[in-house]
Amino acid sequence: MISYTPFYNTLKVRGISTYKLIQQYGISRSLLDRLKHNKPISTVTLNDLCIMLSCRVDEILIYIPDSSESFQYQEDALAFKENKKRALDT
Repeated sequence: MISYTPFYNTLKVRGISTYKLIQQYGISRSLLDRLKHNKPISTVTLNDLCIMLSCRVDEILIYIPDSSESFQYQEDALAFKENKKRALDT
């Protein structure tokens, strides 16, 4: 899961309110809502936020592994590897 908790910490450290983001930087309320609820954003938007705040990506978001997602990805990777091996054997 992607969490935008670092984004709000970055705002706090820089003394920037969400009101200022909307009024001065032209950030939409819908984007702030997406960030608040950890919804996906585009890499273009992520890049824009980094430029506006003069920060790195890790100051905007963090990846938090979800145990069920991790297990599914491991199964998918194993199945892919097995299918590739079978294809090479034929």
